[in-house]
Amino acid sequence: MEAVKSFFQTPEPSAFSGIRSWLITFDHKRIALLYLFSILFWFLVAVALGGMIRLELLTPGKTVLSAQGYNSVFTLHGVIMIFLFIIPALPAVFGNFFLPIHIGAGDVYFPRLNLLSWYLYMAGGIVAIVSLFSNGFADTGWTFYVPFSISTNTNVSTAVFAAFILGVSSMLTGINFITTIHKMRAKSMGWLQLPLFTWSLYATAWVQLLATPVVSITLVLVMIERFFDVGLFDPARGGDPVLYQHLFWMYSHPAVYIMILPGMGVISEIIPVFARKSIFGYKAIVASSLAIAIAGSLVWAHHMYTSGMSDTAVFVFSLLTFVVAIPSAIKVFSWVATLYKGAIEMTPPLFLALCFVYLFSVGGLTGLVLGAAGANIHVHDTHFVVAHFHFTMFGGTGFAFFAALHYWWPKIFGKMYDFKKAYISAILVTAGFMLHYVPMFVLGLQGMPRRYYDYLPQFAAGNFFAGFGALFMIAGIILMMGNLLVSLKRGQTAAADPWGGVTLEWTIASPPPLHNFETDPDVPDYPYDFSKVTAAESGTPMDPEVTG
Repeated sequence: MEAVKSFFQTPEPSAFSGIRSWLITFDHKRIALLYLFSILFWFLVAVALGGMIRLELLTPGKTVLSAQGYNSVFTLHGVIMIFLFIIPALPAVFGNFFLPIHIGAGDVYFPRLNLLSWYLYMAGGIVAIVSLFSNGFADTGWTFYVPFSISTNTNVSTAVFAAFILGVSSMLTGINFITTIHKMRAKSMGWLQLPLFTWSLYATAWVQLLATPVVSITLVLVMIERFFDVGLFDPARGGDPVLYQHLFWMYSHPAVYIMILPGMGVISEIIPVFARKSIFGYKAIVASSLAIAIAGSLVWAHHMYTSGMSDTAVFVFSLLTFVVAIPSAIKVFSWVATLYKGAIEMTPPLFLALCFVYLFSVGGLTGLVLGAAGANIHVHDTHFVVAHFHFTMFGGTGFAFFAALHYWWPKIFGKMYDFKKAYISAILVTAGFMLHYVPMFVLGLQGMPRRYYDYLPQFAAGNFFAGFGALFMIAGIILMMGNLLVSLKRGQTAAADPWGGVTLEWTIASPPPLHNFETDPDVPDYPYDFSKVTAAESGTPMDPEVTG
């Protein structure tokens, strides 16, 4: 056991240079960058697929895709966005990069395991793409619902195997973060001195570790069903398709909090810095993160009101769904209270964070509509659910990812981006998002089902406006990514602390050195005192010289 522990904890320094030094690196910062660029690649692929979906639905009848092609593109878009972007983006990129620095550590506890998790992530993505060219990608939707997923002739088994590999990668990341936080904190850092982003990663890691095995086993059972016809889920053979739904949502609803909790942690870091105030209700936010992780694991069956369950079960799951909204509301209240009477300094990260607060709040409130059984039965499996899901996941996690990119980009790469282009891209993405998804709420209330290739003429206006909004959103995303990438070559050099932050990453150079800290860092006292902190001597973030 000691040999195994030593193998995972104490990697030998690499003697290679160039691309090989990246492919076998054990540095948590380099692994985070490997994740960053691979995740951005998959994200842009999924955006392109989403654009094809909206182009097909722009007008009634066939536009660019056949019915079978639409189902495959729809499924691949969901698999990539969920398993290759939304779930891993914040923990794998910013968690890997900043968690050790936030707690005063030199690296994660298991560097080799960290690199393995990236290789598994890439392997899962490659297997998903390979399945496209082997009898066609799955046409089941990203949920792989039975009995269709065990009877369709498309390549469900390969797609399911890709999701299984990605689940293992997620579990390894969770194990690593939990161990790192417990074992490698600076000696002077107590639990209530952890940055809120670190707390969010800690809560998320427990959900990753405890919930992911459920869906992994379920996906393996689907493969066994397809290969051996054992009748686990096929009602024709005595199986139970509702059992699959229970097993799938026992993971997939907690997965919503795997997606959103790190995003909430990012917002809890950004708002105090630009409000120049210590976060309001630090302990309440910590407790709410843990409460979301616990309560969020108990509400899965609100996805299944139409599957048939007792009135008692409906009442319990509906009540728990409303209960889990309370800790989310605590966070929103704390963010707004932090902004109240703050010396607010508007920057692209804060602008995107405020967009997150609004969009996530809309997603949360519409989630309560779906949590109430009576309303849920009316809008179940309609475009109302699609709109709610995207307001929560993309309006939440996606915008938190954009905010994190703009907040930590100067620290990661040592370069400032163009603020004007950042604002324009953020406005385009937000306006396009609203125009894209708000009509879907109306379409859902009118009764338009989701996952349909075609629709009745009465739904044409809503789909046209939604497609038009998608064009704005895609244009904004392209401008945003281009602005950040161009800054790598043309951007102004960033100071160590361009924002006037107080957590430990702002005490070291930009970009961080190979060894995070030469000596044990001085842990900042809580509550953080922003009154004594100013932005870098090279200028505040609002200076034209810095913003370009």
